[in-house]
Amino acid sequence: MDSELTRAWLLNAALLIEREKDRLTQLDLAIGDGDHGVNMQRGFSAVAAGLAEPPPAGTTAGQLLVTAGTTLVSTVGGASGPLFGGAFRALGKTLDTAAEPDDTRLLADGLNAARDSIQRMGAAQPGDKTMYDVYGPAAEAFGHALCDGAGPRAAARAAAEAADEGVRATEPMQARRGRASYLGLRSVGHQDPGAASAALIFQALATAMEAQ
Repeated sequence: MDSELTRAWLLNAALLIEREKDRLTQLDLAIGDGDHGVNMQRGFSAVAAGLAEPPPAGTTAGQLLVTAGTTLVSTVGGASGPLFGGAFRALGKTLDTAAEPDDTRLLADGLNAARDSIQRMGAAQPGDKTMYDVYGPAAEAFGHALCDGAGPRAAARAAAEAADEGVRATEPMQARRGRASYLGLRSVGHQDPGAASAALIFQALATAMEAQ
């Protein structure tokens, strides 16, 4: 995981969030306050603006991810900023501090750290109808694919597919965390907007990997 691939991932994520912001807003209107799409678009636009030029020589993937996470915390707003931003920061710190030289294995460890950050900050469990229902299966799918002998591209695609399945799985759930939890049974039948955004991020990673 080098800085070039990381930059491509983040720029791809910004493009997908921009393209899907209206859908994300509609999802949030159903079970939230309707600002998720706009907030995510604002945050990732800021991330993309910071990546308009290639980073200076010597910039690491971890540094780019930590910077992107800090930007999301300060620009997205609400609970999503700390959750998404904290996940990227945890991933970046893992890439920059781990001693293991295998980049692909490091990425798996980093995705696990991002997942753990989301769980810790949001106090979410599987089935709570949150972005954790995407990050958990996606990180697990990435790691399992590597253990089964898959390369990084196939592992990233497996993570993206697990993320998409995770979004669909939130639809029949009753929300137990966040604003949607106030709706009780009325939250059933709607996909979680944070989960949908998380799936776009994993889709962007797979696209960046496959374009290498």
